Amino acid sequence: MKLSLPFMKKQPLVAVVRLSGAIGMAGRGSMNATALAPVLEKAFRKGKPAAVALEVNSPGGSPVQSSLIGARIRRLAEELDIPVYAFVEDVAASGGYWLAASADEIWADDSSVLGSIGVISSGFGAHVFLARQGIERRVHTAGQSKSMLDPFTPEKKEDVARLKGLLGDIHGNFIDHVKSRRIGKLDTSADLFNGEVWLARRAQELGLIDGIAHLKPKMQEKFGDKVKFRRYGLRKPIWSRFGASMAQDAIAGLEERAAYARFGL
Repeated sequence: MKLSLPFMKKQPLVAVVRLSGAIGMAGRGSMNATALAPVLEKAFRKGKPAAVALEVNSPGGSPVQSSLIGARIRRLAEELDIPVYAFVEDVAASGGYWLAASADEIWADDSSVLGSIGVISSGFGAHVFLARQGIERRVHTAGQSKSMLDPFTPEKKEDVARLKGLLGDIHGNFIDHVKSRRIGKLDTSADLFNGEVWLARRAQELGLIDGIAHLKPKMQEKFGDKVKFRRYGLRKPIWSRFGASMAQDAIAGLEERAAYARFGL
């Protein structure tokens, strides 16, 4: 039996949630809203934490999944009145910065890479190769825009214009999120939304982060030296632990490696 003595003060608890990897990519341990939902629920609700700390290390990924994850973090934080602190490791770029901006404060290491507040869409065109091989592409649709940007047919100007419109709208959503979360902190004279990345010191000058700090000492500074930590994160699916779906995991790993490589990591 555990005795509860009135003169014994309970030490503050900080729930630590690890947000690592590309967002929304298929494969082992990928970050997406569905997989992270139970993790975030436990972190915010179990043990009545004094705060939730996010360990962010992500080059980005799906804008929709980034938005869904960030929105869940904000709903739980506001519902339970719990402050959220983000601590950036190697990188918080694009969707990774979207997640970091969902916190009330953002802290980073001196060498952390941050920013890339933009939207990208990439693909390939193989119609010339097919023509040289004597292969004819046959596509039949109901709806003139159904085969937009088919990589096996020549690119159409109207398709590119339509895609740029979509990307522009998503970019606008990203900008609105950052402005609302960093209100009063951003350097409004600088162009922060052109997709550029910065190291932490410069990001601090621009108002994208609150300063240079690491998780444990910063939380001890805020909640005392006896603060306790409880960690949460995604677990690998059981079939991955036994070597199943190795090809899928390998492809996902290459995609994630390429995403990090864009920032020299």
